[in-house]
Amino acid sequence: MRLGYEWVLVMRVVKSAEERKNEILDVAEQLFAEKGFDNASTNDIIKRIGIARGTLYHHFKSKEEILDAIVNRITNAGIARAKIIVSDKTIPLQDRLTGIILALNVSGDVQEEVFEQIHKPQNALLHQKMQEQLLSGVVPIITTLIEEGNEIGLFDSKYPAEAAEMIMIYSSVAFDEFSDLSAREIEIKGKAFICHIERILSAKENSLVEPIMIIFKKQMKQKN
Repeated sequence: MRLGYEWVLVMRVVKSAEERKNEILDVAEQLFAEKGFDNASTNDIIKRIGIARGTLYHHFKSKEEILDAIVNRITNAGIARAKIIVSDKTIPLQDRLTGIILALNVSGDVQEEVFEQIHKPQNALLHQKMQEQLLSGVVPIITTLIEEGNEIGLFDSKYPAEAAEMIMIYSSVAFDEFSDLSAREIEIKGKAFICHIERILSAKENSLVEPIMIIFKKQMKQKN
């Protein structure tokens, strides 16, 4: 009976490498949100999970490597959501464009803390890596949407892939500044953003105001 009990106990705690990695990332995300990245330590992660230090370092060599993996996971999740949105043709095309942008937006204390870290000068390479990952993953998705818009006469973009890349780059710059802007400044930035996107896509003036302004109104509401 004792051997049987020990076998059951071992089976309970043994996890696959992928399960253990995700567990470490889940707990690290929680701690980064609670304490901030700088104040949370690998020792905090180890204690909360209840694993040996060697187990943590088997999967991640440092706290910075954990942050890298968290950013990678968040980015991949956003890209996956964007793919689902663009493929759902029951949603109007303009709303799908908005949905893609929203799918890539950070939300919640965890993601906000993570993205605050990658915008620090010492994490410039990580920020660049994330931007490259987003460009390679999302540009083809937006390109498909633009081509569909061309077919139905909503857009008249002669260079869909290049237009998609410009939209992604512009979005990343515009949305990075939200935390430093007032509600009025966000409103102006939103109107300018939509105006320029319409021109990039050769869309009718004000045809994208209603769907895309939703993104900026959410940010404005948080300021009030």
